[in-house]
Amino acid sequence: MDHAETLREVGLVPTIQRLAILEWLSKTQQHPTADQVLLAVRKKFPSIARATVYNTLDALTKAGTILRLNVDPSVARYDADLGPHAHFRCRICGKVYDIEADGKTPIDANADGHLIESIRTYAYGVCSECLEKYEDSDPRTAAKKPKASSSGPSSDSEEVRRA
Repeated sequence: MDHAETLREVGLVPTIQRLAILEWLSKTQQHPTADQVLLAVRKKFPSIARATVYNTLDALTKAGTILRLNVDPSVARYDADLGPHAHFRCRICGKVYDIEADGKTPIDANADGHLIESIRTYAYGVCSECLEKYEDSDPRTAAKKPKASSSGPSSDSEEVRRA
């Protein structure tokens, strides 16, 4: 099904702006903020207004064609992948990306007479790239203890500083 047909099925007029935003979101593996969507879509449509992007993202979310993620406490992010999957956010670098989920639903899809359409799982921690930057791979201390470099202080001077 193409994007125009998808929009029509959910009761939205397939405007050029809506199609451009939905198409870009469908092709990216990122989980962009509204401002990142704006910057990306402006490459093709330089005159698109910020309000148009925000309103379109809101309309697409309400229609159920994209997800609004609350994995990042400071800003909403968006995802066009409606299939079952989980999201991970690194507390050091702030990257948000998909992680494997087993797809098993922990509750019945018709729990207590409700129709469960989506279960969202957000995982938080330290990504493998950030862990590599630190000697201690314990996620609770990774941000506190960077690897010593050859140009940095020696372990002796580290002990003096801690004393």
